[in-house]
Amino acid sequence: MAATIYFAHGKESGPWGRKISALAAVADARGYVVESPDYRFTMDPDQRVAHLLELQPQRQGPLILAGSSMGGYVSAVASGSLRPAGLWLMAPAVDVPGYDADTTPLADVVEVVHGWRDDIIPCDLVIAWSRRNAARLTLLDSGHTLNDHVSWLQRRFAAFLEELEQMP
Repeated sequence: MAATIYFAHGKESGPWGRKISALAAVADARGYVVESPDYRFTMDPDQRVAHLLELQPQRQGPLILAGSSMGGYVSAVASGSLRPAGLWLMAPAVDVPGYDADTTPLADVVEVVHGWRDDIIPCDLVIAWSRRNAARLTLLDSGHTLNDHVSWLQRRFAAFLEELEQMP
């Protein structure tokens, strides 16, 4: 049975922005159930976490959480309750003032992609968070949106999904 993926968009993005749409296409082609809730009703990161938890993600097979920026924070925090098989984070808002919940990831595989030139969330914060949590981390020559690497993100996300599919 295919896995279910819940995407969480960034603070000023929407549920079907460029990156999420591109990654959702990869997942859809592999037979995954794809959900991307709309969090634009609030700018409060913890209200977004509460909203995801209230949705009680329905699972068809394993659960995967994926998030970008504030959505990365939402996915990481929610992983503590939802215990997904995979956690895919792009430019996650971790260790950022005002984002105070525990972001310790609880997932079998944690993958982080961040930009060296991110002017919103400094890469040093994400490097330290990834080291502390033994998360796989790739740093790209990119800014915060990572939109100049969408094709690469699609290929890497496909490999991430394949890795999860091969787990017992």
